[in-house]
Amino acid sequence: MIVFSVLLLLLGLVLLGGGLWLVSLGGSVYYAIAGIALIVAGVAVKGRRPIARWAYAIFLAGTAVWALWESGLDWWPLASRLGVFLLLAIPLLFPGQKSQQGGLKALFPVWIVVGLITVSSLAFDQHRIDGQLNQDIVTAEPNMGNISDNSWPAYGRSNLGQRYSPLDQITAENVGTLEKAWEYQTGDLQRPDDVGEVTYEATPIKVGNSLFLCTPHNWLVALDADTGEEQWVYDAKVPMESQRQHQTCRGVSYLPPSDGDASAISVKAVSEPSEGLASVQCDAQLFMPTSDARLLALDPETGARCSGFAEDGSLDLMHNMPFKQDGYYYSTSPPVVANGLVVVAGAVNDNYDINSPSGVIRAYDAKTGKLKWNWDPANPESTDPIANGETYSKSSPNSWAVASADEELGLIYFPMGNRTPDQLGMYRTENEEKYASSVVALSLETGRAAWVQQFVHHDLWDMDTPAQPSLVDLTTEKGVEPALVVPTKQGDVYVLNRKTGEPIIPVTEQKAPQGTIEGDYASATQPVSGLNFRPPALTEADMWGATAVDQMICRIQFRSLRYEGQYTPPSEQGTIVYPGNFGVFNWGGIAVDPERQVMFGMPLYLAFTSTLVQKEGAELGETNQGEQGLNENAGAPYAVEMKPFLSPLGIPCQQPPWGYVAGADLRTGEVVWKQKNGTVYDMTPLPLPIEMGVPGIGGPIMTGGGVAFMAAAVDDYLRAYDVTTGEQLWQARLPAGGQATPMTYVNSKGEQMVVLVAGGHGSIGTTFGDYVIAYKLP
Repeated sequence: MIVFSVLLLLLGLVLLGGGLWLVSLGGSVYYAIAGIALIVAGVAVKGRRPIARWAYAIFLAGTAVWALWESGLDWWPLASRLGVFLLLAIPLLFPGQKSQQGGLKALFPVWIVVGLITVSSLAFDQHRIDGQLNQDIVTAEPNMGNISDNSWPAYGRSNLGQRYSPLDQITAENVGTLEKAWEYQTGDLQRPDDVGEVTYEATPIKVGNSLFLCTPHNWLVALDADTGEEQWVYDAKVPMESQRQHQTCRGVSYLPPSDGDASAISVKAVSEPSEGLASVQCDAQLFMPTSDARLLALDPETGARCSGFAEDGSLDLMHNMPFKQDGYYYSTSPPVVANGLVVVAGAVNDNYDINSPSGVIRAYDAKTGKLKWNWDPANPESTDPIANGETYSKSSPNSWAVASADEELGLIYFPMGNRTPDQLGMYRTENEEKYASSVVALSLETGRAAWVQQFVHHDLWDMDTPAQPSLVDLTTEKGVEPALVVPTKQGDVYVLNRKTGEPIIPVTEQKAPQGTIEGDYASATQPVSGLNFRPPALTEADMWGATAVDQMICRIQFRSLRYEGQYTPPSEQGTIVYPGNFGVFNWGGIAVDPERQVMFGMPLYLAFTSTLVQKEGAELGETNQGEQGLNENAGAPYAVEMKPFLSPLGIPCQQPPWGYVAGADLRTGEVVWKQKNGTVYDMTPLPLPIEMGVPGIGGPIMTGGGVAFMAAAVDDYLRAYDVTTGEQLWQARLPAGGQATPMTYVNSKGEQMVVLVAGGHGSIGTTFGDYVIAYKLP
């Protein structure tokens, strides 16, 4: 028992020392008391005294009362508070010599009762919302973009961004029989000199009977939609020095032929790399943005460059930029093709330099590449094409996510980010403040802003609007209203009239925490949508860990950092940002059913920390190795360190669940159901299929069969869900992380296919690969 005694003494000393530190910060006294109890038990065990079992029984019973008071019958927080101490009691349950059996009759029933309480908590799910979404068809013939039911010709299926297909071969009743139809590997794999965030986020488009998708290093691949056989590949040959913060490509865009007949496209199998082909005159065109800030126009049939577009099929997006650092500006999302234009926005690296390229949005003639208008958020009234020798505004708010368009209204909708640096607001102009962290509607004809709706005032938390707005016509008390639905990182889902920008579901203002560094300020209030997935504010009791020690350390961190609820300003002390800038929602967005007028989404809950670092006299070391970590903010007095709020074991400091799926009624704003999503199968050394509710990044689609498809979670599965209830109906194991949004179409044989790109995601550490996988019914 000597080893056991030493173990109790060491654990007791650690908990006593850390517990006293926590008490000094205003935290729980439990850990200090637990430390004393374990030291008493350890001394008694060493002396083989009967009081050891009595002491441990009292300690275990007290711990159970404390754990139930803090967490209730909630398995993960309860098991983490009691599990280790139940295991430590086992050596004391053996009788040993008769003289040492005192207290066994007390310890054993306590151990049994506490164990049963812990195990019984598995039967309760305090986080689940049960319900059924409306199953009635509210709109029999909704606007779905005027495209063939069998196709998927744009990133969100159409420029409306609904991520909804009316196809109904696959239903809740038969989806369980889905099987793999084909699998293709692109060959574009992670390279030794890549940046940390190399990601496969692409959603293929289907035109004619071919699929077109891009890869992280900007290859454009054409596949036979029936078989997955490669038809041609174009490699954009992006130089490595252009890789800085992200190496990804979410998709490509398509300009139909002049007669509008996409079925007339006849894609040819090309044996040589398409980038080696001579450019050709194109009728239909594919557009792919690259990470070295080019926009390429390619022939869908062969992959050859389109000679009539810009400079032999290549448009330099760095033209007229105020600063032109390699890799500071690029476009990761497909452009919007609408009304004869190709409209391009781009990402400006977060927190690299206060003197960075502009966030300007530009519209070009889709056939010639001639600039038609430009909208710079810092100079929003000057939309006529910029003159030679002039430059756009430096570092202005950018739009890195996918945009949407309503060609009948003549408006295009951009989810807006922030001016860099994200956490330092003293550099922003009045116009930049107006358009940052918002959705803005621009005229397709002139580029002028028709309206703007802001979601974060004076954003200091990197709360870019991250997702493509979904356009759907909603039946309301006022009649049928043209709506725009957009999810946000902070958890709100805004439902706006897309013609005027006015809220359909009410938006209110709430008070926000104050107090910033000198020279900056925090907005007194922040908007809140009536439809939202915001979590409650964190408390110390929400801190979590695998053992009592890392739980305690997380509590010490929680008490040491600044946190006064959502929108606590960044600080030199270090601030908890919750929800974090990973978002409740991110670029994967939501799916909306325009017939039933409901939505399906994947809300996430992960806290981050944001620490401002005074640069004067400081040794910063290595900076700007990605969004997470220390970023320099060259030219500013402060660097910023952003990172997940993690325990010493590298797991989130807040208790799970961290990831959900949810369904809401868009007419009422009610969250009808919500439940945990994903397992720890790929998060632990042992592959355990334990449902925990895990993080993820990616998006869902919905179908006319009442089924939603989504991968996204950090375990490598593609899943199917019942849209009405959220019940998981089917899953398929993936060979790599599925951090992309799937799509669906009908092949030439009349079969509904579901396709997902599975290549992994550098930011969340899922398995890397290069797979495109198709599924169908037997």
